[in-house]
Amino acid sequence: PDGQMPSDKTIGGGDDAFNTFFSETGSGKHVPRCVFVDLEPTVVDEVRTGTYRQLYHPEQLISGKEDAANNYARGHYTIGKEIVDLVLDRIRKLADNCTGLQGFVVFNAVGGGTGSGLGALLLERLSVDYGRKSKLSFTIYPSPQVSTAVVEPYNCVLSTHSLLEH
Repeated sequence: PDGQMPSDKTIGGGDDAFNTFFSETGSGKHVPRCVFVDLEPTVVDEVRTGTYRQLYHPEQLISGKEDAANNYARGHYTIGKEIVDLVLDRIRKLADNCTGLQGFVVFNAVGGGTGSGLGALLLERLSVDYGRKSKLSFTIYPSPQVSTAVVEPYNCVLSTHSLLEH
């Protein structure tokens, strides 16, 4: 998959639903309007080097050098704070190419430090930069039966406040 539409398909051109989530480049390639963000590189590197690598521009794949260590505060106030301006700049570039930006769709998990801390920070900053644009958030909460860190409930409580407010 490289973003090229098969010649027998007519999706794209005038289909507003399709064009909501994909933009067409000058060469006819359909690129998702999205940004992938993680504070540590391994997961984003899977996209960079995987089957769908040709589908995304490298600027849409943002990763740091170290994770938040399952710590909301590291994701929100320290490591996440260092990367959030870059993330917002990349989002701004995508938003500037939209003809009628309606809002954002956000996917995150709030058990760890990145999804809870950086996720909350990003939603707060989107509210500042884009006012009352809609934000549809798909949030994954951890299960007590499949817990990977003892601090997951704390991360959830701390991030839920921002999720509800922004």
